Amino acid sequence: MIVEYIRYRVGDDRADAFLADYARAAQVLDRAPQCVDYELTRSVDEPACHVLRIRWTSAEDHLQGFRGGDLFPEFLAVIRPYVGDIEEMRHYATTAVTGSGAAVPSLYAWAGGLPALERLTRLFYERVLADDLIGPLFAHMDDEHPKHVALWLAEVFGGPDRYTRERGGYPAMLGHHLGKAITEPQRRRWVSLLMDAADAAELPADPEFRAAFTGYVEWGTRLAVANSRPGADVVRSAPVPRWGWGVAPPWQG
Repeated sequence: MIVEYIRYRVGDDRADAFLADYARAAQVLDRAPQCVDYELTRSVDEPACHVLRIRWTSAEDHLQGFRGGDLFPEFLAVIRPYVGDIEEMRHYATTAVTGSGAAVPSLYAWAGGLPALERLTRLFYERVLADDLIGPLFAHMDDEHPKHVALWLAEVFGGPDRYTRERGGYPAMLGHHLGKAITEPQRRRWVSLLMDAADAAELPADPEFRAAFTGYVEWGTRLAVANSRPGADVVRSAPVPRWGWGVAPPWQG
C-alpha cells in the first residue's frame, strides 16, 4: 500500500468549482481497482490550500495500472484545469508510528474493562462445559482458562497487552487450536453460546458495540476453524489482532 498526497492552492473564486469537479473525479476513483480510498480536505487556516490523500494498492499500480488504464483519461479530463495549481504531488510509505487517540473509547473501555470481560468468559465457559457439542473440546480445560481468554479479548479490543506479555501472545493462542479439527457446527455453537453469555454478562447492548463484537467473533472463530484443520498451512508468528469499531463508531448522543 502507498499513500499519495497532492497539495493544491486554489483561490476562493475557483474553490466551489474545484470541489464540484473533484466530486465528479471521485466517481472515477470509485471505479478504480487500484484505489483503496481517498479524502479531499481544505485548510481552515488557509482556505486556498487543499490536500488530496489517495491510498493506492502500490505505487506501480497507480503509475502503471491507473495512469496507464482506461479510467485515467476520464479522471484527467475533469481535473486538468487544476494541474497548474499543484504545489506537491508525492508518494509516501506508511511507518510503524500509528494509533488512535482517546476521543473515541476503545471497545475494551466501552465493554467495561477486564471485569466485564472476565464476567463474560466465566458465564460463557459455564455454558460451554454443559454443552454436548463443544463441551468435549474443553473437557480438560484449566480452571484459569476463562481468565486467560478474557485477557486475550481485552488486548484484542484495545486494552492492556497482558496476553502478549504474560501468556505468549498470538503464537500461544494459535497453539490452542492446532490439530483440533473444529467443525462448522461446533463453531456456530461456540458463537451462539458466546452471544448468550454476552447478554447474561450485561455487556453493552447498543447496536454499534454488538456489531463490532460480533464482527470479531465471526472473524476469529472462522480463522480458528481454518487453523485447526490437520496439516493447515498457518501463520505462526503475528501480533495479537486489534479490533476497532469499523464503520459504526459508538453513538454518544
